[in-house]
Amino acid sequence: MAKQPKDLNDLFHETLKDIYFAEKQILRALPKMARAANSEDLRKAFELHRTQTEGQIERLESVFEIIGKTPRGKTCDAIVGILDEGKEVMEDFAGSDALDAGLLAGAQAVEHYEISRYGTLRAWAQQLGLKAAVPLLEATLEEERETDQILSKLATGHINADAA
Repeated sequence: MAKQPKDLNDLFHETLKDIYFAEKQILRALPKMARAANSEDLRKAFELHRTQTEGQIERLESVFEIIGKTPRGKTCDAIVGILDEGKEVMEDFAGSDALDAGLLAGAQAVEHYEISRYGTLRAWAQQLGLKAAVPLLEATLEEERETDQILSKLATGHINADAA
């Protein structure tokens, strides 16, 4: 019997597993980033985003439920790479004035990845008629955009100036 070609439902589920894994990894990385940060503002931004990430994971679990699947992650090489780069920055720039600028750059790479994924998932949910999933994905997309704006303000404020 010929194997059925995969469709957008399959792609949605695979991408959902990818971002679920990513969020779990981010949840583990944020406390380390907060401890490493020299700037109180940056530390607070990481702590706030950790709380948001917990809610984002809960929303993803609701989306899994909507599509009738068990919440399970699939290794996301992109987020593993971004977080590994962040670990390198924490090791290589420990005690340096440039540490916070590096942490901030890594955090923004994470945010931009998440914004891309959640925007895609929201569009696919709309296309697939997953009406209950759309607002859940939209809420997370908005949080990711807000976090990116906070980080951008910190970068153009004192963080990059202190590093220079």
